[in-house]
Amino acid sequence: MIFVNLPVTDLASARAFYEGLGFGVNDMFSDEHVVSVVVSDTICVMLLDQERFAAFTPLPVSDARSSTQVLHCLSASSRAEVDDLVARALAAGGSEFRGVQEDGPMYGRAVADPDGHVWEILHMDLVDA
Repeated sequence: MIFVNLPVTDLASARAFYEGLGFGVNDMFSDEHVVSVVVSDTICVMLLDQERFAAFTPLPVSDARSSTQVLHCLSASSRAEVDDLVARALAAGGSEFRGVQEDGPMYGRAVADPDGHVWEILHMDLVDA
């Protein structure tokens, strides 16, 4: 399994953003400091308030709105799914990080969650490649 741990400033709006994308929440691993978002059977995004996240690292916690440390990427089954996820992200309080990128069989877009964490959504059409 992959657990992506993200520091957030407002746990409620971060939760609303990821639920707005259609992801579920595992309440058994969530509390007033953490929300466990279930992306798939093998991927969970752990949203941690600043204090809880800081407890896991001796280094300063970065502000994703002012610097880029990681670009997360989710695959989509079609161009339409890419566009649908981006539309949901925008409706749930996210912002477009950059416009459409097309390169041969790849079609992608990128959004940022309310805390500035970037999520690329990518469809690779390997059938027609």
